[in-house]
Amino acid sequence: MIVATLFVVFIVLMVVGMPVGVALGIAGTLAIVLSNLDTQWFGLLAVPQNFYAGLAKYPLLAIPMFVLVGSIFDRSGVASRLVNFAISIVGRGPGMLPLVAIAVAMFLGGISGSGPACAAAVGAVMISAMSRAGYPRPFSASIVAAGAATDILIPPSIAFIVYSILVPQASVPALFAAGMVPGILAGIALIVPAVWLSRRHDMGGHERSLPRPPFWRSLFEASWGLAAPVLILGGMRIGLFTPTEAAVVAVFYGLFVGMVVHRTIKFRDLFIILREAAELSAVIMLVVTLAGIFAWALSTLSVIDPIAHAIVNSGLGEYGVLTLLIALIMILGMFLDGISIFLIFVPLLMPIVNAYGWDPVWFGVLLTLKVALGQFTPPLAVNLMVACRIAQVPMESTVRWVVWLLCSMFTVLVLVIIFPELALWLPRYLGY
Repeated sequence: MIVATLFVVFIVLMVVGMPVGVALGIAGTLAIVLSNLDTQWFGLLAVPQNFYAGLAKYPLLAIPMFVLVGSIFDRSGVASRLVNFAISIVGRGPGMLPLVAIAVAMFLGGISGSGPACAAAVGAVMISAMSRAGYPRPFSASIVAAGAATDILIPPSIAFIVYSILVPQASVPALFAAGMVPGILAGIALIVPAVWLSRRHDMGGHERSLPRPPFWRSLFEASWGLAAPVLILGGMRIGLFTPTEAAVVAVFYGLFVGMVVHRTIKFRDLFIILREAAELSAVIMLVVTLAGIFAWALSTLSVIDPIAHAIVNSGLGEYGVLTLLIALIMILGMFLDGISIFLIFVPLLMPIVNAYGWDPVWFGVLLTLKVALGQFTPPLAVNLMVACRIAQVPMESTVRWVVWLLCSMFTVLVLVIIFPELALWLPRYLGY
Protein backbone atom coordinates (compact mmCIF):
# COMPACT_ATOMS: atom_id res chain seq x y z
CA MET A 1 0.00 0.00 0.00
CA ILE A 2 2.77 2.43 0.95
CA VAL A 3 4.72 1.53 -2.21
CA ALA A 4 1.67 2.25 -4.36
CA THR A 5 1.18 5.56 -2.52
CA LEU A 6 4.81 6.48 -3.20
CA PHE A 7 4.49 6.09 -6.96
CA VAL A 8 0.92 7.44 -7.22
CA VAL A 9 1.81 10.63 -5.34
CA PHE A 10 4.91 11.11 -7.49
CA ILE A 11 2.99 10.63 -10.76
CA VAL A 12 0.09 12.87 -9.67
CA LEU A 13 2.46 15.67 -8.64
CA MET A 14 4.26 15.40 -11.99
CA VAL A 15 0.95 15.51 -13.90
CA VAL A 16 -0.20 18.67 -12.11
CA GLY A 17 3.04 20.40 -13.08
CA MET A 18 5.15 20.06 -9.93
CA PRO A 19 8.93 20.24 -10.61
CA VAL A 20 10.38 16.74 -10.73
CA GLY A 21 12.74 17.32 -7.79
CA VAL A 22 9.95 18.57 -5.54
CA ALA A 23 7.70 15.68 -6.59
CA LEU A 24 10.45 13.19 -5.69
CA GLY A 25 11.05 14.81 -2.32
CA ILE A 26 7.36 15.03 -1.31
CA ALA A 27 6.59 11.45 -2.42
CA GLY A 28 9.67 10.10 -0.64
CA THR A 29 8.94 12.04 2.57
CA LEU A 30 5.31 10.87 2.62
CA ALA A 31 6.40 7.25 2.17
CA ILE A 32 8.93 7.58 5.00
CA VAL A 33 6.28 9.04 7.33
CA LEU A 34 3.71 6.34 6.48
CA SER A 35 6.24 3.58 7.05
CA ASN A 36 7.03 4.95 10.52
CA LEU A 37 3.58 5.89 11.83
CA ASP A 38 4.44 4.69 15.32
CA THR A 39 7.65 6.77 15.42
CA GLN A 40 6.92 9.67 13.06
CA TRP A 41 9.56 12.02 14.40
CA PHE A 42 12.24 9.36 14.12
CA GLY A 43 11.18 8.66 10.55
CA LEU A 44 11.21 12.33 9.62
CA LEU A 45 14.80 12.63 10.79
CA ALA A 46 15.77 10.49 7.80
CA VAL A 47 14.64 13.27 5.44
CA PRO A 48 17.26 15.92 6.32
CA GLN A 49 19.89 13.22 6.80
CA ASN A 50 19.37 11.85 3.29
CA PHE A 51 19.03 15.36 1.86
CA TYR A 52 22.52 16.17 3.14
CA ALA A 53 23.93 12.75 2.24
CA GLY A 54 22.76 13.18 -1.34
CA LEU A 55 24.62 16.47 -1.60
CA ALA A 56 27.82 15.75 0.35
CA LYS A 57 29.66 13.88 -2.39
CA TYR A 58 33.00 15.10 -3.70
CA PRO A 59 32.39 14.32 -7.42
CA LEU A 60 29.30 16.56 -7.34
CA LEU A 61 31.61 19.57 -6.98
CA ALA A 62 32.45 19.15 -10.67
CA ILE A 63 28.85 19.79 -11.76
CA PRO A 64 28.56 23.53 -10.91
CA MET A 65 32.06 24.05 -12.30
CA PHE A 66 31.28 22.44 -15.66
CA VAL A 67 27.97 24.35 -15.79
CA LEU A 68 29.99 27.53 -15.23
CA VAL A 69 32.42 26.47 -17.98
CA GLY A 70 29.50 26.17 -20.38
CA SER A 71 28.30 29.69 -19.53
CA ILE A 72 31.80 31.13 -19.90
CA PHE A 73 32.51 29.54 -23.27
CA ASP A 74 29.03 30.53 -24.42
CA ARG A 75 30.09 34.18 -24.12
CA SER A 76 33.79 33.88 -24.90
CA GLY A 77 33.40 33.82 -28.70
CA VAL A 78 35.07 30.41 -28.96
CA ALA A 79 32.09 28.86 -30.78
CA SER A 80 32.10 31.40 -33.63
CA ARG A 81 35.85 30.98 -34.14
CA LEU A 82 35.53 27.18 -34.19
CA VAL A 83 32.75 27.52 -36.78
CA ASN A 84 34.95 29.67 -39.05
CA PHE A 85 37.80 27.20 -38.70
CA ALA A 86 35.55 24.25 -39.55
CA ILE A 87 34.12 26.04 -42.60
CA SER A 88 37.65 26.83 -43.78
CA ILE A 89 38.32 23.06 -43.78
CA VAL A 90 35.12 21.64 -45.32
CA GLY A 91 34.25 24.64 -47.48
CA ARG A 92 30.79 25.77 -48.59
CA GLY A 93 28.00 23.82 -50.25
CA PRO A 94 24.73 22.03 -49.47
CA GLY A 95 24.99 20.18 -46.17
CA MET A 96 28.27 21.71 -45.08
CA LEU A 97 26.87 24.11 -42.48
CA PRO A 98 24.88 21.33 -40.74
CA LEU A 99 28.07 19.24 -40.74
CA VAL A 100 29.96 22.14 -39.16
CA ALA A 101 27.23 22.68 -36.54
CA ILE A 102 27.40 19.06 -35.40
CA ALA A 103 31.21 18.95 -35.47
CA VAL A 104 31.52 22.13 -33.39
CA ALA A 105 28.91 20.84 -30.93
CA MET A 106 30.92 17.65 -30.53
CA PHE A 107 34.09 19.63 -29.95
CA LEU A 108 32.44 21.85 -27.33
CA GLY A 109 31.37 18.62 -25.62
CA GLY A 110 35.02 18.17 -24.74
CA ILE A 111 34.90 21.45 -22.82
CA SER A 112 31.63 21.79 -20.91
CA GLY A 113 29.77 18.45 -21.00
CA SER A 114 26.42 20.26 -20.86
CA GLY A 115 23.96 19.77 -23.72
CA PRO A 116 21.82 22.89 -23.13
CA ALA A 117 24.91 25.11 -22.76
CA CYS A 118 26.30 23.74 -26.01
CA ALA A 119 22.95 24.18 -27.78
CA ALA A 120 22.91 27.81 -26.65
CA ALA A 121 26.51 28.50 -27.73
CA VAL A 122 26.32 26.75 -31.11
CA GLY A 123 22.74 27.82 -31.79
CA ALA A 124 23.55 31.49 -31.26
CA VAL A 125 26.14 31.27 -34.06
CA MET A 126 24.86 28.58 -36.41
CA ILE A 127 21.09 29.07 -36.59
CA SER A 128 21.33 32.58 -37.97
CA ALA A 129 24.19 31.56 -40.30
CA MET A 130 22.19 28.60 -41.63
CA SER A 131 19.12 30.79 -42.10
CA ARG A 132 21.13 33.25 -44.20
CA ALA A 133 22.36 30.32 -46.29
CA GLY A 134 18.80 29.16 -47.02
CA TYR A 135 18.19 26.44 -44.41
CA PRO A 136 14.72 26.38 -42.78
CA ARG A 137 14.87 27.45 -39.14
CA PRO A 138 13.14 24.27 -37.83
CA PHE A 139 15.80 22.18 -39.60
CA SER A 140 18.59 24.33 -38.15
CA ALA A 141 17.16 24.02 -34.63
CA SER A 142 16.92 20.22 -35.02
CA ILE A 143 20.55 19.95 -36.14
CA VAL A 144 21.86 22.09 -33.27
CA ALA A 145 19.79 20.21 -30.65
CA ALA A 146 20.88 16.79 -31.93
CA GLY A 147 24.55 17.80 -32.18
CA ALA A 148 24.50 19.17 -28.62
CA ALA A 149 23.15 15.82 -27.39
CA THR A 150 26.57 14.26 -28.05
CA ASP A 151 27.99 16.45 -25.26
CA ILE A 152 26.86 14.11 -22.47
CA LEU A 153 28.75 11.26 -24.17
CA ILE A 154 31.99 13.00 -25.09
CA PRO A 155 34.00 13.70 -21.90
CA PRO A 156 33.76 15.59 -19.67
CA SER A 157 30.12 14.70 -19.00
CA ILE A 158 27.83 15.80 -16.18
CA ALA A 159 25.65 12.72 -16.78
CA PHE A 160 28.62 10.38 -16.26
CA ILE A 161 29.52 12.17 -13.02
CA VAL A 162 26.00 11.63 -11.66
CA TYR A 163 26.05 7.97 -12.76
CA SER A 164 29.42 7.36 -11.05
CA ILE A 165 27.98 8.65 -7.76
CA LEU A 166 25.08 6.20 -8.01
CA VAL A 167 27.30 3.30 -9.18
CA PRO A 168 30.65 3.36 -7.32
CA GLN A 169 31.93 0.41 -9.41
CA ALA A 170 32.05 2.74 -12.44
CA SER A 171 34.72 5.40 -11.93
CA VAL A 172 34.52 8.80 -13.58
CA PRO A 173 37.72 8.32 -15.66
CA ALA A 174 36.48 4.93 -16.91
CA LEU A 175 33.10 6.40 -17.89
CA PHE A 176 34.75 9.37 -19.60
CA ALA A 177 36.92 7.03 -21.66
CA ALA A 178 34.00 4.70 -22.41
CA GLY A 179 31.90 7.54 -23.78
CA MET A 180 34.49 8.79 -26.25
CA VAL A 181 34.05 6.27 -29.09
CA PRO A 182 30.21 6.07 -28.88
CA GLY A 183 30.10 9.88 -28.70
CA ILE A 184 32.15 10.25 -31.88
CA LEU A 185 30.08 7.55 -33.60
CA ALA A 186 26.89 9.37 -32.56
CA GLY A 187 28.21 12.59 -34.10
CA ILE A 188 29.12 10.86 -37.36
CA ALA A 189 25.72 9.15 -37.39
CA LEU A 190 24.03 12.57 -37.11
CA ILE A 191 26.15 14.10 -39.87
CA VAL A 192 25.00 11.49 -42.43
CA PRO A 193 21.26 12.32 -42.39
CA ALA A 194 21.98 16.05 -41.90
CA VAL A 195 23.95 16.22 -45.15
CA TRP A 196 21.58 13.85 -46.97
CA LEU A 197 18.47 15.82 -45.98
CA SER A 198 20.13 19.09 -46.99
CA ARG A 199 20.88 17.81 -50.48
CA ARG A 200 17.63 15.91 -50.91
CA HIS A 201 15.52 18.99 -50.12
CA ASP A 202 17.91 21.38 -51.85
CA MET A 203 18.59 23.39 -48.72
CA GLY A 204 21.46 25.82 -48.32
CA GLY A 205 21.25 27.15 -51.86
CA HIS A 206 22.74 30.50 -50.83
CA GLU A 207 25.66 28.89 -49.03
CA ARG A 208 27.99 28.83 -52.03
CA SER A 209 27.74 32.61 -52.38
CA LEU A 210 29.09 33.17 -48.86
CA PRO A 211 32.86 33.69 -48.47
CA ARG A 212 35.10 30.87 -47.27
CA PRO A 213 37.27 31.91 -44.29
CA PRO A 214 41.04 31.72 -44.81
CA PHE A 215 42.44 28.56 -43.26
CA TRP A 216 45.53 29.81 -41.41
CA ARG A 217 43.86 32.87 -39.97
CA SER A 218 40.90 30.76 -38.81
CA LEU A 219 43.26 28.22 -37.27
CA PHE A 220 45.10 30.93 -35.36
CA GLU A 221 41.87 32.48 -34.05
CA ALA A 222 40.46 29.09 -33.03
CA SER A 223 43.67 27.82 -31.44
CA TRP A 224 42.68 28.82 -27.89
CA GLY A 225 39.40 26.95 -28.20
CA LEU A 226 41.10 23.94 -29.79
CA ALA A 227 43.52 23.77 -26.86
CA ALA A 228 40.78 23.58 -24.22
CA PRO A 229 39.87 19.85 -24.54
CA VAL A 230 43.56 18.99 -24.77
CA LEU A 231 44.19 20.81 -21.50
CA ILE A 232 41.16 19.36 -19.71
CA LEU A 233 41.26 15.75 -20.91
CA GLY A 234 45.04 15.58 -21.28
CA GLY A 235 45.54 16.89 -17.76
CA MET A 236 43.23 14.23 -16.36
CA ARG A 237 44.90 11.49 -18.38
CA ILE A 238 48.45 12.24 -17.23
CA GLY A 239 47.30 12.70 -13.64
CA LEU A 240 47.77 16.45 -13.22
CA PHE A 241 44.27 16.80 -11.79
CA THR A 242 41.09 14.89 -11.02
CA PRO A 243 37.85 15.43 -13.00
CA THR A 244 36.65 17.83 -10.29
CA GLU A 245 39.91 19.78 -10.39
CA ALA A 246 39.78 19.72 -14.20
CA ALA A 247 36.45 21.56 -14.04
CA VAL A 248 38.06 24.33 -11.95
CA VAL A 249 41.00 24.55 -14.35
CA ALA A 250 38.55 24.82 -17.27
CA VAL A 251 36.76 27.72 -15.55
CA PHE A 252 39.94 29.75 -15.15
CA TYR A 253 41.11 28.85 -18.65
CA GLY A 254 37.77 29.96 -20.10
CA LEU A 255 37.91 33.24 -18.17
CA PHE A 256 41.45 33.86 -19.40
CA VAL A 257 40.44 33.23 -23.03
CA GLY A 258 37.27 35.31 -22.77
CA MET A 259 38.67 38.25 -20.77
CA VAL A 260 42.32 38.46 -21.86
CA VAL A 261 42.66 36.78 -25.27
CA HIS A 262 39.36 37.46 -27.09
CA ARG A 263 38.18 40.22 -24.71
CA THR A 264 34.56 39.27 -25.28
CA ILE A 265 33.85 39.00 -21.54
CA LYS A 266 33.93 42.15 -19.41
CA PHE A 267 33.95 42.41 -15.62
CA ARG A 268 30.30 43.49 -15.70
CA ASP A 269 29.46 40.23 -17.50
CA LEU A 270 30.82 38.07 -14.67
CA PHE A 271 27.80 38.66 -12.45
CA ILE A 272 25.41 37.52 -15.19
CA ILE A 273 27.56 34.46 -15.98
CA LEU A 274 27.87 33.46 -12.31
CA ARG A 275 24.15 34.01 -11.69
CA GLU A 276 23.11 31.83 -14.66
CA ALA A 277 25.52 29.07 -13.65
CA ALA A 278 24.40 29.26 -10.01
CA GLU A 279 20.71 29.01 -10.93
CA LEU A 280 21.20 25.99 -13.20
CA SER A 281 23.58 24.30 -10.74
CA ALA A 282 21.13 24.85 -7.88
CA VAL A 283 18.35 23.17 -9.87
CA ILE A 284 20.56 20.17 -10.68
CA MET A 285 21.84 19.79 -7.12
CA LEU A 286 18.34 20.17 -5.65
CA VAL A 287 17.04 17.39 -7.89
CA VAL A 288 20.00 15.21 -6.85
CA THR A 289 19.37 15.71 -3.12
CA LEU A 290 15.57 15.31 -3.26
CA ALA A 291 15.98 12.17 -5.38
CA GLY A 292 18.16 10.82 -2.56
CA ILE A 293 15.09 10.93 -0.26
CA PHE A 294 13.03 9.08 -2.89
CA ALA A 295 15.75 6.44 -3.36
CA TRP A 296 16.07 5.94 0.42
CA ALA A 297 12.32 5.42 0.65
CA LEU A 298 12.49 2.78 -2.10
CA SER A 299 15.32 1.03 -0.27
CA THR A 300 13.61 1.18 3.11
CA LEU A 301 10.36 -0.21 1.72
CA SER A 302 12.29 -3.08 0.06
CA VAL A 303 10.90 -2.23 -3.37
CA ILE A 304 14.05 -2.62 -5.45
CA ASP A 305 14.85 -6.32 -4.97
CA PRO A 306 11.32 -7.68 -5.66
CA ILE A 307 11.01 -5.61 -8.84
CA ALA A 308 14.45 -6.71 -10.05
CA HIS A 309 13.65 -10.36 -9.19
CA ALA A 310 10.35 -10.19 -11.07
CA ILE A 311 11.98 -8.73 -14.19
CA VAL A 312 14.88 -11.21 -14.19
CA ASN A 313 12.46 -14.15 -13.81
CA SER A 314 9.92 -12.82 -16.31
CA GLY A 315 11.02 -15.28 -19.00
CA LEU A 316 12.01 -12.54 -21.43
CA GLY A 317 15.69 -13.52 -21.39
CA GLU A 318 18.70 -11.23 -21.24
CA TYR A 319 18.14 -9.40 -24.52
CA GLY A 320 14.39 -9.27 -23.99
CA VAL A 321 14.91 -7.52 -20.65
CA LEU A 322 17.45 -5.17 -22.22
CA THR A 323 14.98 -4.30 -24.99
CA LEU A 324 12.29 -3.65 -22.39
CA LEU A 325 14.61 -1.35 -20.42
CA ILE A 326 15.60 0.57 -23.57
CA ALA A 327 11.95 1.12 -24.52
CA LEU A 328 11.08 2.18 -20.96
CA ILE A 329 13.94 4.68 -20.62
CA MET A 330 13.35 6.14 -24.09
CA ILE A 331 9.67 6.72 -23.31
CA LEU A 332 10.55 8.28 -19.96
CA GLY A 333 13.17 10.42 -21.73
CA MET A 334 10.34 12.15 -23.58
CA PHE A 335 8.97 13.46 -20.28
CA LEU A 336 11.86 13.55 -17.77
CA ASP A 337 15.32 15.09 -17.94
CA GLY A 338 18.37 12.82 -17.98
CA ILE A 339 19.58 13.47 -14.44
CA SER A 340 16.13 12.70 -13.02
CA ILE A 341 16.03 9.43 -14.97
CA PHE A 342 19.41 8.44 -13.58
CA LEU A 343 18.49 9.32 -10.00
CA ILE A 344 15.13 7.54 -10.06
CA PHE A 345 15.90 4.42 -12.06
CA VAL A 346 19.59 3.56 -11.66
CA PRO A 347 19.03 2.22 -8.09
CA LEU A 348 16.20 0.09 -9.50
CA LEU A 349 18.20 -1.13 -12.48
CA MET A 350 21.52 -2.02 -10.83
CA PRO A 351 20.25 -5.30 -9.31
CA ILE A 352 19.17 -6.32 -12.83
CA VAL A 353 22.61 -5.33 -14.17
CA ASN A 354 24.27 -7.45 -11.47
CA ALA A 355 21.94 -10.38 -12.09
CA TYR A 356 22.93 -10.59 -15.76
CA GLY A 357 26.58 -9.73 -15.14
CA TRP A 358 26.52 -6.66 -17.37
CA ASP A 359 29.51 -4.35 -17.12
CA PRO A 360 28.38 -1.24 -15.14
CA VAL A 361 30.54 1.05 -17.31
CA TRP A 362 28.99 -0.33 -20.50
CA PHE A 363 25.51 -0.04 -19.01
CA GLY A 364 26.25 3.57 -18.01
CA VAL A 365 27.12 4.39 -21.62
CA LEU A 366 23.87 2.74 -22.79
CA LEU A 367 21.80 4.76 -20.32
CA THR A 368 23.58 7.96 -21.31
CA LEU A 369 22.95 7.25 -25.00
CA LYS A 370 19.25 6.86 -24.22
CA VAL A 371 19.30 10.14 -22.27
CA ALA A 372 21.08 11.81 -25.22
CA LEU A 373 18.22 10.66 -27.44
CA GLY A 374 15.75 12.11 -24.95
CA GLN A 375 17.47 15.51 -25.08
CA PHE A 376 16.05 16.13 -28.55
CA THR A 377 12.92 13.94 -28.46
CA PRO A 378 9.69 15.97 -28.09
CA PRO A 379 7.72 16.86 -26.03
CA LEU A 380 10.25 17.46 -23.21
CA ALA A 381 13.58 17.88 -24.98
CA VAL A 382 15.83 20.33 -23.19
CA ASN A 383 18.28 20.82 -26.08
CA LEU A 384 15.46 21.21 -28.58
CA MET A 385 13.75 23.74 -26.31
CA VAL A 386 16.89 25.89 -26.25
CA ALA A 387 17.46 25.60 -30.00
CA CYS A 388 13.80 26.35 -30.83
CA ARG A 389 13.88 29.40 -28.58
CA ILE A 390 16.92 30.73 -30.43
CA ALA A 391 15.40 29.90 -33.82
CA GLN A 392 12.02 31.31 -32.73
CA VAL A 393 10.09 28.31 -34.02
CA PRO A 394 7.60 25.98 -32.27
CA MET A 395 8.95 22.58 -31.26
CA GLU A 396 6.32 20.71 -33.30
CA SER A 397 7.75 22.21 -36.50
CA THR A 398 10.99 20.26 -35.95
CA VAL A 399 9.44 16.79 -35.74
CA ARG A 400 9.80 15.96 -39.47
CA TRP A 401 13.56 16.56 -39.21
CA VAL A 402 14.17 15.24 -35.69
CA VAL A 403 12.80 11.79 -36.55
CA TRP A 404 15.64 11.14 -39.02
CA LEU A 405 18.26 12.23 -36.49
CA LEU A 406 16.73 10.10 -33.74
CA CYS A 407 16.78 7.01 -35.95
CA SER A 408 20.40 7.66 -36.83
CA MET A 409 21.57 8.00 -33.22
CA PHE A 410 19.47 4.98 -32.22
CA THR A 411 21.57 2.97 -34.66
CA VAL A 412 24.64 3.80 -32.56
CA LEU A 413 22.80 2.58 -29.46
CA VAL A 414 22.13 -0.75 -31.17
CA LEU A 415 25.78 -1.02 -32.23
CA VAL A 416 26.98 -0.46 -28.64
CA ILE A 417 24.61 -3.23 -27.49
CA ILE A 418 25.82 -5.68 -30.16
CA PHE A 419 29.49 -4.71 -29.81
CA PRO A 420 30.17 -3.76 -26.14
CA GLU A 421 33.85 -3.25 -26.95
CA LEU A 422 32.93 0.02 -28.65
CA ALA A 423 32.49 1.36 -25.12
CA LEU A 424 34.86 -0.86 -23.16
CA TRP A 425 37.95 -0.94 -25.37
CA LEU A 426 39.30 2.53 -24.58
CA PRO A 427 38.94 2.41 -20.76
CA ARG A 428 40.56 -1.03 -20.78
CA TYR A 429 43.41 0.23 -22.99
CA LEU A 430 43.96 3.23 -20.71
CA GLY A 431 44.02 1.03 -17.64
CA TYR A 432 40.77 2.18 -16.03
